Amino acid sequence: MKALRNYLDKIKPNFEEGGKLHAFRSVFDGFETFLFVPNTTSKTGTHIHDAIDSKRIMSIVVISLIPALLFGMYNVGYQHFHATGVAGSFVEMFIYGFLAVLPKVIVSYVVGLGIEFVVAQWKKEEIQEGFLVSGILIPMIVPVECPLWILAVATAFSVIFAKEVFGGTGMNVFNVALVTRAFLFFAYPTKMSGESVWVSQGSIFNFGGENFVDGFSGATALGHAATAVDPLGYPPFSWDMVTGLIPGSIGETSVIAILIGAVILLWTGIASWRTMFSVFAGGIFMGWIFNAFGPDTAMAHMPWYEHLVLGGFCFGAVFMATDPVTAARTETGKYIYGFLIGAMAIIIRVLNPGYPEGMMLAILLMNIFAPLIDYCVVQSNISLRAKRAVKSNN
Repeated sequence: MKALRNYLDKIKPNFEEGGKLHAFRSVFDGFETFLFVPNTTSKTGTHIHDAIDSKRIMSIVVISLIPALLFGMYNVGYQHFHATGVAGSFVEMFIYGFLAVLPKVIVSYVVGLGIEFVVAQWKKEEIQEGFLVSGILIPMIVPVECPLWILAVATAFSVIFAKEVFGGTGMNVFNVALVTRAFLFFAYPTKMSGESVWVSQGSIFNFGGENFVDGFSGATALGHAATAVDPLGYPPFSWDMVTGLIPGSIGETSVIAILIGAVILLWTGIASWRTMFSVFAGGIFMGWIFNAFGPDTAMAHMPWYEHLVLGGFCFGAVFMATDPVTAARTETGKYIYGFLIGAMAIIIRVLNPGYPEGMMLAILLMNIFAPLIDYCVVQSNISLRAKRAVKSNN
């Protein structure tokens, strides 16, 4: 590492003002501060110093996402081999999924970071690190059959209109990855729903001379429940719903992999357990309400525990609702914010059969109300303290 540090110090003057590569100063600074902790300190004013900076926080979140991403790659291969009836080993399934998912990760980062590099250089600022997380979240919350050009358009839209126009990292009102998914869902609905988008249909490579078959389909469990005529037509619970061996978005199917990520986030103190816990509490409560008093539909009769393990509920609760920028920040507000997300997700699933997921819209809706929740909590605390002060004076 010392040799790398010396090399960076040697070429750094080329990227400073007046150097021949000064046009790429922001790019160099971004890579330098990603590799090494900056050695500059504040000289004036009051600042809070900590042992971890935002880049390290983003890196920990990315690490926590890796188990779900790796399992998602395997599941893409597993679903493809299973649907086509072709036998394959664990390695063959993983390699197939890896080759299917990797282009989406590359497109997401190239487009998103490319825009951030350009904006940083134009504004003569440091490159903001928020897209380190958004860049890996975006390909994990889309179907495997989402075309790359559509993913690129959606990523560019969300980075520009959901982030940069608000001032960049830390200033955005909405979760950037979820805005990408919302854009895809409303602009290209046939690429985000139905039965033909969840299982990879392409013949990425051959094993033993076998050509894979195109043109099959596989609906998600929530899709089955939303279209079921029988009120008890929801899919019965199976451990595949927990392990993740079911059709769905690339990184959202495995509860076990998501749980590993949750443990990392909670153990390192990056995510709020209050928000995470209350999302599940809200989902359980509303699921029980619909089980007892809901309409005569399959989605309303689905047991509350199935609601939690299907779709993007767990993924949203762990990685989306806990976003520190767009979530509530007061301790009491985190409980309210999370509970409303969980409850709203189930309400959307049950009462809107045209959109059986619900988690994306629930989080985006509560992103709007997060500042209001914090404001009400703060004002309530001020009022209580004012009353205590009056009583003590009397």
